[in-house]
Amino acid sequence: MNLKFVVNDYVLIWNLLFQASISEELHNLKQKIWINYKKQYNETFQDNLKILKDPKNFIPDDDTIYNIIMENKDYERVKKITDKFRVKLLEKWDENKKNAVKELKDILRFDIKLYNVLVVCEQLDIVDSTKVKGSKMNTIVWGKKFDSDNPYNSIINLIFEIVKRELRDYKEEYKDIVDAIVELAIINEFATRLTGVTHYLSGDNTLKYLKKQIYPYWLMYLGVDKSKMGEYISRDKVDFDISRYTNEVQLRKLDLYGFIDFCIRNQKHIVKIDELEII
Repeated sequence: MNLKFVVNDYVLIWNLLFQASISEELHNLKQKIWINYKKQYNETFQDNLKILKDPKNFIPDDDTIYNIIMENKDYERVKKITDKFRVKLLEKWDENKKNAVKELKDILRFDIKLYNVLVVCEQLDIVDSTKVKGSKMNTIVWGKKFDSDNPYNSIINLIFEIVKRELRDYKEEYKDIVDAIVELAIINEFATRLTGVTHYLSGDNTLKYLKKQIYPYWLMYLGVDKSKMGEYISRDKVDFDISRYTNEVQLRKLDLYGFIDFCIRNQKHIVKIDELEII
């Protein structure tokens, strides 16, 4: 996996225009533009997918709104803040890239190609992982607040959104199982490896029961022998009766897609284990 962090004027401006206002000055500017250029404003709203399809080479049919924003001092200020945010993300990624890529490949067992991370102002607090039909590049718009106290979280959450995007259309009729396994892979296991502290109690509360039922098989997928499972139970605080499980050694040979398929095929057996308590 490789990530390229980019600040693109059109992506940034579009989100400043059509997401929640991040300042009174920008809100007033949007109101003024709306009053004076309603037609162009409405037409600009339609540009989002065109921009995401090829951000670098996007040329608007009408650049009136974009030019007004670019010439505004408040936009210059936001652009500088966004550039600094991009640098923080890039530095944290570069610092952890070697280990992160290694661990991610070991967990997923399939490759993810280059992603263009289109950085917008973190005050927007948004993620847009829209898949654009016909696009030749992988893009994700990233404007989530940087966690200075726990900077690893920014990388973990970004990778999580990318992996979710990769599997979004896979086995859609079993979305709950797919979501639970992606969380186990990134929010839990990847985060644990990256930080050295267990993250197995983290994630969406609505998925915790399902994740706990999948967890014994997840350890088998990771290649944990039954003799070592007690250590993981103690570390992750996810208890189960090891003796009740047959060691499915073939799971360690699968990739994440294969593991999802296994859980879907065997879901009636997996979710019947009623002794497990909700985390």
